[in-house]
Amino acid sequence: MTGAGRPRVIAVDPVAPSADVLGAAAAVLRGGGVVAFPTETFYGLAARALDSRAVARIFELKGRPESKPLLVLVDSVAMAETVIHVSDPARALMARHWPGALTLVLTARARVPAALTAGTGTLGLRVSSHAVAQGLVQALGEPVTAPSANPTGASPPTTAADVLAYFADTLDLVLDAGPTSGGAPSTLVDATVDPPTILRQGAVAVRAAGRRGAGAK
Repeated sequence: MTGAGRPRVIAVDPVAPSADVLGAAAAVLRGGGVVAFPTETFYGLAARALDSRAVARIFELKGRPESKPLLVLVDSVAMAETVIHVSDPARALMARHWPGALTLVLTARARVPAALTAGTGTLGLRVSSHAVAQGLVQALGEPVTAPSANPTGASPPTTAADVLAYFADTLDLVLDAGPTSGGAPSTLVDATVDPPTILRQGAVAVRAAGRRGAGAK
């Protein structure tokens, strides 16, 4: 996949997405492509998280500094455990808030590309509560990247039209499920420490011991 030309746009039901549509999107990802898709907050950019070339393409599309890690979506705690080491405090937060807009930062496993973690050795991930986002991960069967579908510094998009305005000829596929809710981004929590520390307050209210600075979406 190269993204040359206007991306294909497929309408998808936001509540009960078609298995055929999700399967087609997963096929694009397996080919190294990038798919714009809806989450419970904004539209995001999906690529295979364990594909270094696809990850590099996300950084290039967004103009994102290589020092800033990409957030990742999984479909379950079991899938999360294939890419990160799950601590007991993190497991408790997962049980309480997943699926949902809570991103947990945990120590990455050796198989995770260094580019995905920006060399930090940690990875931020969550399970989305949006049926399309969750279904896309399930159809692929492995983690996908999930940064917001906008150039770095621009406003995150809530419609497929917004995505196309940013990336008119550089994506492979856009899943159009209508407008997303927008609002606050996911809450970001550092679960590599005990007790976990809030890095960014967001859409999910989480009780944690402390707070410290966080990167942008």
